[in-house]
Amino acid sequence: MPTTDLIITGSGILGLATAFLAHRQGRSVHIIDRSDRPVGSSIQNFGHACFTGQSDSAQPIATRAREGWLDAAAATGLWAAETGTFVPATTEAELTVLEQFAAHRGPEQVQLLEPAQIAEAIGNPGLATVGGAHLPLDMRVDPRQAAPRIAAWLAEHGVEFTWNTQVTEVADGTVSTTRGDFHADEVVVCPGYQLTSLFPEIAEAHEIRICSLVMSLIEAPQDFPTGFAMLTGTSLARYDGFAAMPGAEALRRDLDEREPELRGCIANLMVTDIPQGLLIGDSHTYDLSPEPFVDERIGGLLLDRATSMLGIDQPTVLQRWLGMYADSPTTNLVLERPDERTTVAVVASGIGMTLSFGIADLILSHATADI
Repeated sequence: MPTTDLIITGSGILGLATAFLAHRQGRSVHIIDRSDRPVGSSIQNFGHACFTGQSDSAQPIATRAREGWLDAAAATGLWAAETGTFVPATTEAELTVLEQFAAHRGPEQVQLLEPAQIAEAIGNPGLATVGGAHLPLDMRVDPRQAAPRIAAWLAEHGVEFTWNTQVTEVADGTVSTTRGDFHADEVVVCPGYQLTSLFPEIAEAHEIRICSLVMSLIEAPQDFPTGFAMLTGTSLARYDGFAAMPGAEALRRDLDEREPELRGCIANLMVTDIPQGLLIGDSHTYDLSPEPFVDERIGGLLLDRATSMLGIDQPTVLQRWLGMYADSPTTNLVLERPDERTTVAVVASGIGMTLSFGIADLILSHATADI
């Protein structure tokens, strides 16, 4: 019976990162996916690799992930920018969290900025801030091109792909599909929110659901600074690293009072510059079977708040969409081994693009992590 060293089901960024590292190890790799190219969560997001904002416990994985992105960019030629993230503080509560975070992490990860510096950095010298920060280790990739480019490079270098093929069962080195059975010494299953149909018991144990996010792409003004990524106060209340600071609870109360609409739609207001324009978002809703409709009120709210901060008076909206990813209220990462030849890996929060290569390293080394 012909076998492969490793079969990976799913061509999202986690599956592709795992394939990339396994290929570098000299292993034969076969990827099986139900679509004919990467079209899921990995192309729907910001492409913002926010390593710094992750929890303290995730930092070793984030460091490995950053190395992996740089390695993949050098090998495949995908666009990756090491320009960091800017975080304007428009209130004292936001500045307090940034100051505490800077003291906690140190200047290699967090550099505090004066009001004039942060306002200039985000392209709106008139923005009223009380300070801000630059997170120099963060990166940006183009989400519309990164996963497709890695997949193309892998195919060019001997990784086998079977597209348009639904996986129906995985156990003990056998992958059953709508095209028959495939066999490997080891199988890594990266199904995203499709975990609910492939391994329902694991999905139910971790309360897996689908998170939907209202997002948009606008045209970047001609004089807008390039190399740009921005987080805001809502991000400081959401990302685990910032949210662990002593001032985070006061910040949440401040946001509840000052921005009830943003808090009501569970917003993480952020902007990322990619070659096609400025990505703006996002809100969060949770459901087992989400409806596909974009709420124009929420889209307009996010657009208004973001463009107001950036000083863009008349934004040109190029696209709107719902991003979707697997989410769990109990964990950021599902990493289980239902048998000795099968690993099931799902990033159960919005940090899959960021930590993909670090988690791929965990998968291949059969390690575990609490992030």
